[in-house]
Amino acid sequence: MHLTDSGISNKSGWSEAGISLPAFDRAAAIKRTDEAPEWIHFGAGNIFRAFPAALQQKLLETGEASTGIIVAEGYDYEIIDLAYRPHDNLSLLVTLRADGSIDKTVIGSVTRSLKADSGNAEDFGRLREIFRAPSLKMATFTITEKGYSLTRGENFLPDVEADFKRGPEKPGSYMGKIVALLYERYAHGALPIAMVSLDNCSHNGTKLENAVLAFAKKWVENGLADKGFGEYLTDPRKVSFTWSMIDKITPRPDAGVKAMLEKSGFEDTESIITSKKTYVAPFVNSEQAQYLVIEDKFPNGRPPLEKAGVIFTDRETVDKVEKMKVCTCLNPLHTALAVFGCLLGYKKICDEMTDADLKALVKGIGYDEGLPVVVNPGIISPKAFLDEVIGVRFPNPFMPDTPQRIATDTSQKLSIRYGETIKAYLASNSLDIGKLRLIPLTLAGWCRYLTGIGDDGKPFAVSPDPMYDSLIKQLGGLKLGQKGPFGDVLRPILSNKAIFAVDLYEAGLAQAVEHDFGLLMAGPGAVRSTLHSFVSRH
Repeated sequence: MHLTDSGISNKSGWSEAGISLPAFDRAAAIKRTDEAPEWIHFGAGNIFRAFPAALQQKLLETGEASTGIIVAEGYDYEIIDLAYRPHDNLSLLVTLRADGSIDKTVIGSVTRSLKADSGNAEDFGRLREIFRAPSLKMATFTITEKGYSLTRGENFLPDVEADFKRGPEKPGSYMGKIVALLYERYAHGALPIAMVSLDNCSHNGTKLENAVLAFAKKWVENGLADKGFGEYLTDPRKVSFTWSMIDKITPRPDAGVKAMLEKSGFEDTESIITSKKTYVAPFVNSEQAQYLVIEDKFPNGRPPLEKAGVIFTDRETVDKVEKMKVCTCLNPLHTALAVFGCLLGYKKICDEMTDADLKALVKGIGYDEGLPVVVNPGIISPKAFLDEVIGVRFPNPFMPDTPQRIATDTSQKLSIRYGETIKAYLASNSLDIGKLRLIPLTLAGWCRYLTGIGDDGKPFAVSPDPMYDSLIKQLGGLKLGQKGPFGDVLRPILSNKAIFAVDLYEAGLAQAVEHDFGLLMAGPGAVRSTLHSFVSRH
């Protein structure tokens, strides 16, 4: 069985393998999408194929939609060459349920794949045509939080700086390309569109908006864009930058899933690591649980995605849902498991949840230290969400997620995952920030993790982090078993508001972090003994 249009035409073999095929006229959907595109998505990675693309497939199969999604990749063009075009833009979604059952579905809602590369005249020319189409309702994004960044420190990135001077004709930066396409839409009638970030970061729509407006401002100032372009982008009747909260775990392609598929007769299982270190395959493995909450602002209309499970609401409610997840009920727990899992030598999150100490740690962070300041969005119960995370999602033995993956870019995540809770305690009249013990332990655990020495005394590979080089300058000279005090070493880190959203000394938590770090550095086995001691008395 091969994942191509011709390969899925023999339906019997797929049925025998328990693989569902698209139940709609795909050729007709491709034709309609080419003629009148409604949805374009930027970011061709696993989360897109496992979630938004699967949602649109449901609408196509029920007749609620007649067009598919055009996907564009603006960073790692090899994904298009290796994972999309050889398979006629089809992918196989493997949903791994906690009870051990597996759903296998060929996703056919992606009708075209394009490289968002201004040097590729054919593909970028087609993107310009799409943005000129009156039918286009929305552009969605899963490009990671870094995709919206225009600066490094206080300076603009070199490709961004070059685009400010070059204008919309041949941009090189990711955001430059997006704004050039919006300028195309403006220049051909100032047509309405919704710009919808689906990235897993706080206030994602505003991050996208700020990047777009920064480009527009520079281009107008430099005489490279019409003055009315800025007015178009800031008119909510024309362009919206909606907020969203997305939640679905889609790890890298798993070898166990690959073997299972091969045993069933599915042949296109090659895992691909691109030159930019993107992990993709013709299949995507994901968990069953998924949440998508979107601010309902679409000036040119939208697909009825609520019929596929999406919750549409107002911006305030999206913000509350996002804070519930990112600040309390999932992401802080993930980071704790990542940090201590790496230190203790774990390779899977589900295995960590069989460790009594680690399970007690995340329960304490979630129920005892997080829920007292949780933001209740009203549309999802925080406790029920947390119950599912701890009782079903993290322990799922069929989900091959790793602490090493989750530990990536931790310095960029701590301000939201822990800083917001710390600020909520500081602002409360009834809560004592001194009662926080497991959150400071986790922050100390992160500092201990950065040393790259496991609890067994052996080195391990620290996951990529944009601040690693500066952080290791502070911590790199430390030796396991070294006695404190560690205040001089830790102060530049713990006082950094860019990392924690607060100065931990001003917040009254730094002393606890310094103390806990000393315990964790005491020698081999100190991480385990310290962790056990804390959760036993918590």
